[in-house]
Formats: sequence, structure tokens, C-alpha cells
Amino acid sequence: MSRLAARTLIAVVFWPSLFFFWFLGPFVFFLLSTTSSEVCPLLERREQFLEAANGALPMLVLQNLLYAAPIICLVLWIRLLPDPARARHVVTCIKLFIVAVVIGALWEYGSSLACDGYGQPFFSPLWQMTSYLPLVSLVINIPLYVLTFSLGRGFSTRDDITEDGVVHPRQDGP
Repeated sequence: MSRLAARTLIAVVFWPSLFFFWFLGPFVFFLLSTTSSEVCPLLERREQFLEAANGALPMLVLQNLLYAAPIICLVLWIRLLPDPARARHVVTCIKLFIVAVVIGALWEYGSSLACDGYGQPFFSPLWQMTSYLPLVSLVINIPLYVLTFSLGRGFSTRDDITEDGVVHPRQDGP
């Protein structure tokens, strides 16, 4: 398979996963992973809240596996087209992604425990602090999104086309 075909195949996975998983996914998964407000009044004991929150863990794992698709594409691109400058940026993306995953999981798990305020008396006030994590997540995710988008654009555009649209054949082989 040629490098251009491999880059194109990775781009076909990267762009839809970036759009659907990173931009639309958080809304869907947040709604699915937290305990709904209709269930909250039915929960009366600490064990019931823990069970409801722990029930969200498989969804959080699935969510983070899906969120990793654009990062995996960046890693594959850097393996196809080694570039030290881009490699450093990909490593930065991986680090930001890991921090974002941990903060997102804490937020979603903590919001499941808090259960819209009904569960607060059962748990430590520390779990109430998770309501501030979306702000921290936003501070981390904005540079992550910008860096990932710019790397994806750089990797998925052809090198042999100049700004005026002229295609130049490669000198280094097929």
C-alpha cells in the first residue's frame, strides 16, 4: 500500500472520529453515563448511590476508548511520516489526552455520585468539588483540540501540492 493511500485511510478514520467523538460525543456520553434525575429520588442509601455510580464505569471506559481514535490516528501518521517536530506535538497531544481522560472520568463519576444533589449527604464534600472539573477540562481540551486539529490537517493534506494548486511529482521515489 502506498504512503498516500495509507495517509488517506487514516484521514478517513481521523476526521469523522474527531468530529463525532470529540465534538458531539461528550454530550451523548454524559447523558448516558450519569445517573438520571428520575432515578435519584429512588436512591435512599449510600450503597445504592455507589452501585449507580459504579454502573457508569463501563460507559466511561467505552467513551475513553472511542475518544482515543484521533490520537491513535496521529500516532499512525507519525509512524508513516516521521518528523521530529510533529512527533513532539503528538506526544504533547497524548499527555493532554491522558490528563483530559482522567479529569473527565472523575467529573462523570463524581457527578454520578452527587446525583444532581440528592446524594451529597452520603459522600465526602470532595465529590462535590467535581462540579468544578468541567472548567479544568475546558482549559485542557481547548489546546488539545486545536493541536489535534492542526496536526490532523497537516498530516492529511498532500505534500506534493503547492499553495497555487499545482501538483509536483516527488523526487524521493514513488
